[in-house]
Amino acid sequence: QLQLVESGGGLVQPGGSLRLSCAASGRTFDYYNIAWFRQGSGKEREGVSCISSSDDSKTYYTDSVKGRFTISRDNAKNTVYLQMNSLKPEDTAVYYCAAVALDPSKLAGAWSTPREYDYWGQGTQVTVSS
Repeated sequence: QLQLVESGGGLVQPGGSLRLSCAASGRTFDYYNIAWFRQGSGKEREGVSCISSSDDSKTYYTDSVKGRFTISRDNAKNTVYLQMNSLKPEDTAVYYCAAVALDPSKLAGAWSTPREYDYWGQGTQVTVSS
């Protein structure tokens, strides 16, 4: 079992920044590809970003956050981060991190599909409002 715990959510004004953290425990963190998903009220869960388990830590982003969000991982701390800048009201959602031990070469076509992931955190609320 891999346990994931998100933190860092909160209320921020439009244009502001937040950094989310996803702390993992229980299994070898390095083997897992880690993604951030979000789910707004009444909406489907959406893939936001993903970082692979490979040495090059390849990253993926959904179009709406490119240039504003940055995903990174610190394997020594078993933690993945999502730096969110220039936040917009439409970024308001519960943000979840998720993990899957998938061959990184297959990640490009699968990273944003929730059913591909084996482990999920409990989520952290991000609200962007003035």
